[in-house]
Amino acid sequence: MVTKAEDTQLNRLESQVEHGGGGTWEYLCLVRKLKVRRSDKVLKHGLSILNNPKKRSSLGPEEWTLYEQVAVAAMDCQSLGVAKDCINVLQKRFPESKRVGRLEGMLLEAKGSWAEAEKAYSSLLEDNALDQVIHKRRVAVVKAQGNLSAAVDLINKYLEIFMADSDAWRELAEIYVSLQMYKQAAFCYEELILSQPTVPLFHLAYADVLYTLGGLENLQAAKKYYSSTIDLTGGKNTRALFGICLCTSAITQITKGRNKEDKDSPDLQSLATAALEKDYKQRASSKLPLLTSALKSLKVSS
Repeated sequence: MVTKAEDTQLNRLESQVEHGGGGTWEYLCLVRKLKVRRSDKVLKHGLSILNNPKKRSSLGPEEWTLYEQVAVAAMDCQSLGVAKDCINVLQKRFPESKRVGRLEGMLLEAKGSWAEAEKAYSSLLEDNALDQVIHKRRVAVVKAQGNLSAAVDLINKYLEIFMADSDAWRELAEIYVSLQMYKQAAFCYEELILSQPTVPLFHLAYADVLYTLGGLENLQAAKKYYSSTIDLTGGKNTRALFGICLCTSAITQITKGRNKEDKDSPDLQSLATAALEKDYKQRASSKLPLLTSALKSLKVSS
């Protein structure tokens, strides 16, 4: 994740380059280091170096890294001719390179040649079954075609090998949610919380899934994870505050107020509604009546 300081540095350098102040190579290196997508800028400024023999030769071995960076940016921008030219240069320089082979597969993807792209990636995996990038490109191919069930199968097979990949767990969870397979999504978020317990986004997503599943046990667990989201965000997550209110209301309806195990509900409800009202007064005072009406409909009030 890019920090605020890194984002500020990147924007400052980008503005400098855009206004002819120099630092083009430094900017391209920073984009690559931070792994951000500024494809139109990378394409523009990368070509300004590649098309200048003197500047290009001054890069030394980094010249080939720039060709790769520009090729990917060109594909993002649908400048497929530029991408192909860059890949051809790399292929001549590194004729047996699997890394260049990945770029060729990505170009096939960009053209919409799904079957050819899948064939290219399968061939690369035969040579190296542990190539994580290729596994993920195969997932991208089937997702681009709208085949989410195939994507689920591929990600599950990938996670059998790379169980610690949190990005893959998150992607799988999001696909399960889109397919309304909430129990499976819940399992994915449990894995994410176990591996990264201080990330509020995972607590919030897990709480949403549990609330959607419904039932007293799931609602009580959802409320706990909404609460942990609030703790992890310093009480500033509006969605989690609403979640507390929704869970409290749903639990009350199920138990008809006789749930002895949910004695903290009034306190949590009061704190959540007070925080919501304070937030709305500060940021969206015109919408405060809507909030009051919504809380009233849930039979929740401060």
